[in-house]
Amino acid sequence: MRVLAVVPARGGSAGVPLKNLALVGGVPLVTRAVRAARRAELVDQVVVSTDHPGIAETAREAGATVVDRPEELSGATASSESAVLHALDALGEDPEVVVLVQCTSAFIDPESLSEAVRKVLDGEADSVVSGLPTHEFLWTSAGAGINHDPAVRQRRQDRDTEFRENGAFYVMRTSGLREHGHRFFGQVAVQPVSPKHAVEIDNPDDLELVRALAPFIDEPEPIDVDAVITDFDGVHTDDRAYVDSDGREMVLVSRSDGMGIALLKRSGVKVLVMSTEHNPVVAARARKLGVPVLQGLAEKRTVLRDWLTIEGLDPARVAYVGNDVNDLGPMGEVGWPIATPDAHPRVRAAARVVLTRAGGSGAVRELCDRVVAARPEPPAAEVRTRPRLGPVAIGDLLVGDGEPVYVIGEIGINHNGDIDIARRLIDVAAEAGCQAVKFQKRTPAICVPEEQKGQIRQTPWGEMTYLEYKERTEFGYDEYRQIAKYCDERGLHWFASPWDVPSVEFLEEMDVLVHKVASASVADHELLRVLAATGKPIILSTGMSTLSEIDAAVEILGTDKLIMMHATSTYPLPPEEANLRTITTLKERYGVPVGYSGHERGLQISLAAVTLGAVTVERHITLDRTMWGSDHAASLEPAGLEHLVRDIRIIEQAMGDGVKRVFPGEEAPKARLRRVTV
Repeated sequence: MRVLAVVPARGGSAGVPLKNLALVGGVPLVTRAVRAARRAELVDQVVVSTDHPGIAETAREAGATVVDRPEELSGATASSESAVLHALDALGEDPEVVVLVQCTSAFIDPESLSEAVRKVLDGEADSVVSGLPTHEFLWTSAGAGINHDPAVRQRRQDRDTEFRENGAFYVMRTSGLREHGHRFFGQVAVQPVSPKHAVEIDNPDDLELVRALAPFIDEPEPIDVDAVITDFDGVHTDDRAYVDSDGREMVLVSRSDGMGIALLKRSGVKVLVMSTEHNPVVAARARKLGVPVLQGLAEKRTVLRDWLTIEGLDPARVAYVGNDVNDLGPMGEVGWPIATPDAHPRVRAAARVVLTRAGGSGAVRELCDRVVAARPEPPAAEVRTRPRLGPVAIGDLLVGDGEPVYVIGEIGINHNGDIDIARRLIDVAAEAGCQAVKFQKRTPAICVPEEQKGQIRQTPWGEMTYLEYKERTEFGYDEYRQIAKYCDERGLHWFASPWDVPSVEFLEEMDVLVHKVASASVADHELLRVLAATGKPIILSTGMSTLSEIDAAVEILGTDKLIMMHATSTYPLPPEEANLRTITTLKERYGVPVGYSGHERGLQISLAAVTLGAVTVERHITLDRTMWGSDHAASLEPAGLEHLVRDIRIIEQAMGDGVKRVFPGEEAPKARLRRVTV
């Protein structure tokens, strides 16, 4: 062993009683110290020296070796060096380097600790102390300057950087510690640490400070549980109620919670809402989320115990999320007590995890994401070698082999942000005989690359940044409600390609029949998982994708409600890049219905795709190819779309069933022209 870390953690503490077991971010301080040391790359073993059985048990659970600290080395006057030397003797070890790690520093950075160890191993120093870079002016109580001359007030940039010892860790060459008996000897160096890692806990105020900082400093860890139980008020809501003139209460919730719950259920995690409230809004929200609810409870703890027994769940693998003192009972029953950041101080202190988002502002979604992150990846979907090719239902229509070709007029962004243009394009699609129109939905702040957001564009609305342009042309709830109503009046399906997770949630609120995955999103696995969780049919475009990338997407989406679209993402598409035989390749490989999404000029390639078995055809449509915008030039105008649909229906009739027969129209020519010889 080259490097041993020793964590002195006695039971007594003058400033904060049993400080080393105090919870910060739901984790005891001694556990935090052990975890930091274990995560340091160059530390081989971690030892906790303690005189307290509770600390010893907690340290073992965190993965440390425990050394029983004798009473004479456990008093308030005993030095930390004495504990380290005793641990070395008790272990019978003499490593090259020994590290003193103190529990009073809640946010030790493992990388900084390893860097300090490296300085000793490489011979740069004999002893290294963690320090906070500072340019502070220090004074005596008598008003004398300690590290400065009060008569010469230097600017910050004119002063050398000094370091304030923060007590997080000390790294020593073991032989030097044994020789000198204290931590500073030989060549002493300082390991700079970040201010956010440098808070030391000496009194109750310090403890409250680090508890408040923990949600912002700690890296979120996956939460590995089999069930999630939540309180309602203050978790699903912001703990406020809105009362109308009739005395009816309304609450504020986060739309994103619904998608989170869907992902949670899809991953096999049980979900339950528990509330002391009798208000029917609790049951209404639970119905919307599709989860069971127990409300009007006088005592949650007993009910929770019964529920865990009925469901056969291990309490250690259950999370309970609360925000007020009536949640302390059930929180004490589970292995993962969780609090919202604005929870009662006693609830935050009892929590193993403190969320970063408040109730009603995404707390439930944050929890769901962290639980899903801990779930094992689903087994890889078996690639089908025999076609299944069963039709997929989109609303009242079936899409698949043997069904009429499902023709989609892609409006995309060709509406240029104008709802009247969108209506006119819907009319074009309906009059041509399409079954659906498709749009694109983005959250520009997420989708527009940072380097492009500020670029200046000349637009029909004047000069503006690219981000402003994208926001200007993006439809919101009001426009899509009008679109949904108008499509229904014209007898068309409508849907969109969401380019980010909030856009999926938006479209789910609009209750679309189907979701479309754009070719650009095939490798966006976060987006695919969210789409799969909706349970809706999925149309997957495969442009600019390899088979391995498509395989990975199919593993996430499954094949039961999947329709693929062969596509080549060249605008406009030259014939030599169409590669239409890929339609057959995709059908044979994945066993799902396959269509064609075209970006070519003209109709020939799209019509050829139908003869090769495309079950759906999607083409961009426009009122005029000369209109301003990026997609108009590769789009079909009204007459072209009308001809496309007409010719597709003719081809459907012409394809037949493959059974060779003599048709009625052949009988007369056969009788007149057929010559038979023997």
